[in-house]
Amino acid sequence: MEILQSLIATLFSTIWDVAPIAGIIFGFQLVLLRHPIPKLKRVLLGLFLVLLGLAFFLQGLERALFPLGRMMAEQLTDPAFVASDPTVTDAAGNWLDYYWLYVFGGAIGFSMTIAEPALIAVAMKAHAASGGAVEVWGLRVAVALGVALGVALGTFRIVTGTPLYYFITIAYVLVLVQTLYSPQSIVALAYDSGGVTTSTVSVPLLTALGIGLASNVPGRSPLLDGFGLIALACLFPIMTVLGYAQMTQWRERRARRHKANRKKLS
Repeated sequence: MEILQSLIATLFSTIWDVAPIAGIIFGFQLVLLRHPIPKLKRVLLGLFLVLLGLAFFLQGLERALFPLGRMMAEQLTDPAFVASDPTVTDAAGNWLDYYWLYVFGGAIGFSMTIAEPALIAVAMKAHAASGGAVEVWGLRVAVALGVALGVALGTFRIVTGTPLYYFITIAYVLVLVQTLYSPQSIVALAYDSGGVTTSTVSVPLLTALGIGLASNVPGRSPLLDGFGLIALACLFPIMTVLGYAQMTQWRERRARRHKANRKKLS
């Protein structure tokens, strides 16, 4: 009974959140464009299913993934597990002992990005718009690797207490250099791929993970150190997608050179 009441409350909260978006879309269609909505019953049914799915998804996050993330953060930072001195008040000096934490951060970043509905939709649209030049799985894996790297570095930042702007500054310099030497057709998609990671799956999980780690790592503040994982998770996919495009371009040039050399030899 408690689960049903919580689900109903979440459903009404979701309806309240989505109502402004639906109001704007329906308002522009009916008031400004003055055209009836085609297949209204199908649209309303689809909207209801989206709301219902979001409610179930949010309940699943709250009852399963959030507690699991907090539990994993507590166990991976337990001094008995990391073989660290429990009397240490700052983990920066023992950052090597937390290597399983970095592995876990990278793994959870990769897996949650592969399952991200927004990324799947963008990858499918990019594949269709490019005429098949952009592979769906290639883009998804490239973005997931970027998020994995960003989350792993983010957990390292929490353990060591390194200021966030160090990582942001260096990463953006690398992104700007990559942008200058990347195919222009992929640059906009790469920058959008970073934003796609901040969606329904990643934001709640990364926020819970960051705060959970900062709460359990000695010498860290949940407010000062617990946030910032999302910023790194958004930034590093840009680098990996640009790198994926540069690698593909290099392979195509190499293949063309080999083909031209064969023609000359023949």
